[in-house]
Amino acid sequence: QVQLVESGGGSVQDGGSLRLSCAFSGYTYSRYCVGWFRQAPGKEREGVARINGYSGSTYNDRVSGRFTISQDKVKNMVFLQMNSLKVEDTAMYYCALRQSSGYCSLSPGDWHYWGQGTQVTVST
Repeated sequence: QVQLVESGGGSVQDGGSLRLSCAFSGYTYSRYCVGWFRQAPGKEREGVARINGYSGSTYNDRVSGRFTISQDKVKNMVFLQMNSLKVEDTAMYYCALRQSSGYCSLSPGDWHYWGQGTQVTVST
């Protein structure tokens, strides 16, 4: 059974930083993408960033230049370093995984496995 567990969320002030972590297990294929998504109250879930070992990383334009996704393939972990946080970054952040041997989109409907989420709140 595939499991993803996020951690690292919290409350910060505008301009602050947070680092999210996601540990995943139970996935037996060697080719996959891992990514971060978020959902604010009353809004649809959106892709934030994704990474794999073949096509690099992709970012939502809203976070490009502020957020960095990285992974530790040995420990089966993925991270999201979030700098220069804005109030509009407030959301529940989810880690996700899907099988892939190439490009992975940031469309939530294309992803197969999800964590429970970790809350990020940015205040003025």
